[in-house]
Amino acid sequence: MQLKSSPYVPPDAQLDGARHVSSPSRVIVVDDEVAQMRALCETLGDHHYEVEGYSAAGSALAALRERRFDLLLTDLMMPEMDGITLLQAAHQIDPDLVAIIMTGEGTIISAVDAMKSGALDYILKPFKLSVVLPVLERALGIRDLRIKNAILEAREREHMLELEAALKDLEAFSYSVSHDLHAPVRIAGSYLTMLSEDFSEQLPAEASRFLNVAQRSIDHMRQLVDDLLRLARLGRQPLAKRRVNMEALVQEVLAELLATAPEREIAIETDELPACVGDVGLLRQVYFNLLSNALKFTRDRQAPLIQIGARPEDGQSVYFVRDNGAGFDMRYEAKLFAAFQRLHSSAEFEGSGIGLSITHKIIERHGGRIWGEGEPDRGATFYFTLPAAT
Repeated sequence: MQLKSSPYVPPDAQLDGARHVSSPSRVIVVDDEVAQMRALCETLGDHHYEVEGYSAAGSALAALRERRFDLLLTDLMMPEMDGITLLQAAHQIDPDLVAIIMTGEGTIISAVDAMKSGALDYILKPFKLSVVLPVLERALGIRDLRIKNAILEAREREHMLELEAALKDLEAFSYSVSHDLHAPVRIAGSYLTMLSEDFSEQLPAEASRFLNVAQRSIDHMRQLVDDLLRLARLGRQPLAKRRVNMEALVQEVLAELLATAPEREIAIETDELPACVGDVGLLRQVYFNLLSNALKFTRDRQAPLIQIGARPEDGQSVYFVRDNGAGFDMRYEAKLFAAFQRLHSSAEFEGSGIGLSITHKIIERHGGRIWGEGEPDRGATFYFTLPAAT
């Protein structure tokens, strides 16, 4: 069989608008049996496909380089180039091209091999129109889904890059603002302190009261600025990951926190804590924030209880800190990890509302997740995941 340089296009294969009026599906048929190739082209042309047929693989590849096609329908056994080789060469030209192999009863095993090489399906000779058309429709439907998914993935990647850039800008802005505010807040606080210490006897009682209010506001402002600076620095700080002994880490944090309130009697239950992989300094901050919160919110309990434990889950470890303290309303769960959001008034419990936000960011940077469960006046539990140490 000689290579044919011009395609076979079925006569009178005019589109009547029944299928893909604006963009009919383009099918390229390759079969070294010319009569069979022409018959297939004419049949598909009658069913509203735009078809070109070739009796040689080389001519078909040349057409694929010049024009766009949606589907390749190729014979498996051909003298110049078999269908599998043709399919592989076609996919190098157009990775989105879907392919269907035509084969006889005796070569079904080879057709399965072709599907392993990238063919979507196969049809048996002699053809039955009731079989061929659904196979083509299904293949073209899959191609459309693949293209749409690729577009969505590309858009998602683009949006992720935009979001990452925006977050970096926000971190840089937060760092700059908090850093620049640090000096004037410190200076204002220093002048208020000097005014209170050096002129307290000369100030009337009402002025002294105003001064104390201003001093408390400055102290609160200083704490907010420091917390904002810590939060901004987290995005810039590189992770120094290694194996972390979580049991030793928790005992160290507990000893530090309990030393600040030696008069309190608190029941603390600690289960076995598996080692993990992470930045030990940042994970220490996680436990410091969660345990200090547990101590704070159980302050009014007659029998305060804090439970610390972990469980395995899908190659990770889920750690938790549970208390029987003030708890929170799950309707406001979305606010838990937002910066400067508080679910309790400052009159009830001190704090700036930044601790859980920092904790969330640390766990997120380790590739884990964190969530909380609670009930008002019934306590709270905070869970977080980290990669298990091997």
